[in-house]
Amino acid sequence: MSFYKTIIRPIFFQFDPEKVHYFTFDMIKILSKIPGVSALTRSIYKVDDVKLHKELFGITFENPVGLAAGFDKNAVLFNELADYGFGFIEIGTVTPKGQEGNPKKRLFRLKDDQGIINRMGFNNNGVEAAIENLKKNKGKVIVGGNIGKNTNIATEQYTQDYCDVFKALHPYVDYFVLNVSCPNVSSHAKLGDKDYLLELIAAVQKLNNAENEQRPILLKIAPDLNNQQLDEIVELVAETKIDGVIASNTSVNREGLKATDKRLTEIGNGGLSGLPIKDRSTATIKYLADTSNKSFPIIGVGGIHSAQDALDKIAAGADLVQVYTGFIYEGPGLVKKINKAILKTL
Repeated sequence: MSFYKTIIRPIFFQFDPEKVHYFTFDMIKILSKIPGVSALTRSIYKVDDVKLHKELFGITFENPVGLAAGFDKNAVLFNELADYGFGFIEIGTVTPKGQEGNPKKRLFRLKDDQGIINRMGFNNNGVEAAIENLKKNKGKVIVGGNIGKNTNIATEQYTQDYCDVFKALHPYVDYFVLNVSCPNVSSHAKLGDKDYLLELIAAVQKLNNAENEQRPILLKIAPDLNNQQLDEIVELVAETKIDGVIASNTSVNREGLKATDKRLTEIGNGGLSGLPIKDRSTATIKYLADTSNKSFPIIGVGGIHSAQDALDKIAAGADLVQVYTGFIYEGPGLVKKINKAILKTL
């Protein structure tokens, strides 16, 4: 057992998850300002090996292990988090205007399941605030921009919202993710419609093509899609030539949880992440990879709590992997363990 799991996590888990999140951010910020701490952190957690380098959609990743969107929503900590050995960090979800998100409490631990349920609702400070933070990029890590729409807008404005964020963020991120699968924002049904996705992707690609330097664009999908819906995703990628897919977002499925019905009723709606969605996410990756004959890149995320979990995603067809809930439950050593395990397979 690591120091994190025996000492730090039990203390953190006594308190409200959202408050702990911001407390942790403050602590990392403060510590990283002490001379030598960043270098020490890198020496503990970073695995430097050219064999881990991964070339994908025109980007060279130092290693295939990233931090998923939702952790550093406003791009306030990506420079410091880079010291923990990540090959890439995805900021966001970023919307055009800042918004509070859903009412609190909105983040819940399922300790027995090693999962989290959240209904944050795209709380973020808006694209301009994210840009101000991204201007301080020290170039230590690849940064992805996960983008979405503001919540209370008319249906006909959805595409414009995505386009506004895309255009504004374009000079500051290395790749984009269209978040069309978050279950915690109202009026998202349209975003799962194939015809609408064709419209959205075409609009964003048009903006991308007008730039001197194009950015890769990926689509983030839910783990709850059936095979017919996944077939549509494969067709969509072939039709639009979008650069790849992230599989997967959080789940609304509650099957097989150890948490009691009473506890789940107390929590209410939200997206489930962590160990309970591991197998569903891996199955989604495998289906997409097999059905498409591995014709497009896949980033695998969902329930990675160990090196083996990450290797399973890669074996299923993922080119890169991302952690989030596993990072919270297992601690920062998880990234190093995954990278070392990947090296052993090369």
